[in-house]
Amino acid sequence: LEPDVVGEVVAGLAEAARAAGLAVLGGETAEMPGVYREGALDLAGTIVGYAERERLPDPARLRPGDVLLALASSGLHTNGYSLARRALAELDWEAPRDELGGRNVADALLEPHRSYLPAWRRLAAAGLLPKTAAHITGGGVYGNLPRVLPEGLGARLIRGRWPEPPIFALIQRVGGVEDREMFRVFNMGLGMLLVYDPAAAEAALEVLDGGWRVGELVPGEGVFVEGVDG
Repeated sequence: LEPDVVGEVVAGLAEAARAAGLAVLGGETAEMPGVYREGALDLAGTIVGYAERERLPDPARLRPGDVLLALASSGLHTNGYSLARRALAELDWEAPRDELGGRNVADALLEPHRSYLPAWRRLAAAGLLPKTAAHITGGGVYGNLPRVLPEGLGARLIRGRWPEPPIFALIQRVGGVEDREMFRVFNMGLGMLLVYDPAAAEAALEVLDGGWRVGELVPGEGVFVEGVDG
């Protein structure tokens, strides 16, 4: 056990918990020589929450023409690292790169996951919670958005309506990855998608003070990304 390292981890955990309004209820530390390599540390945690049943999203309320708003991601968040590492393996990860705004590959890949709690709280305070929302994690846009849509309802997104963090363009160019595979694996700058009635969408964007109108719900199934799927 390296006390200085553990101290940094606990301090960071406490800072993050305060920012999110969470209580740290406990945990344990185990030393496992021979299981982890020298100097390695593995950290795992679980956040438990609850919601009032009457405030849960109801897929039956969704309609064709409902608007899709997007909240920006800060980068890869927590998904797609196997493909990213393979695509970028031959690059110098420490050298500043112009296409990353002067950052290096290592820093771009390790950009912390953005928290959407502050934005959600602003929407709640304004009485503008979305009809439903999709956190774009493993499976990318194609895999996550359909999970919150009822049968017979799909989505159309228009690529170019939102900025894509430059790390994705680098992965795609160097790795020779097809557009559709990028959207299947990565969030592509869409950290969270929110569904609104058209009449409420503009008010929500004003409350968010950041975000984009990126598409709409349409009859059908699955996700169609204009500029990728045709």
